[in-house]
Amino acid sequence: MLDSGPLGLLSNPGPAAEPRDIREWALHTLDEGATIVGPRSPTMKCAASSSGWQAERDQAAGRARHGFTYDPLRTSHFRRAAALWAEARNRGVPTAHDAALDGDVILAAQALGLMTGDPETVVVTTNPKHLTIFVPALRWRDL
Repeated sequence: MLDSGPLGLLSNPGPAAEPRDIREWALHTLDEGATIVGPRSPTMKCAASSSGWQAERDQAAGRARHGFTYDPLRTSHFRRAAALWAEARNRGVPTAHDAALDGDVILAAQALGLMTGDPETVVVTTNPKHLTIFVPALRWRDL
């Protein structure tokens, strides 16, 4: 599952090294048979198509066993995120300001939902610090 950092890099249409490298990583990941899950379908769809990565992804999807998919946010994700938010504060490891239900716990809740069907789910991020409190999370370059 992609976090916003890798998503931003994938949606960057420029020739800079890091966006180019993550596009290559994503295509290789698809070729290896993994599934890349985007957390919010409208955002992911716009990002992929605006970057030109959509065409590359579509070509790779023909070679991949699985592919690129979207997991829309549901009420159950927000309920679980609220529980994670409270749990983190009770353990003394908040991931954001006390008044905020931050994106890390929402993404973690969504990833936990995916993990029930696939225990090998990992959140692909640029900063795993807060996410690893709840779910397996790695920098995309470490995969």
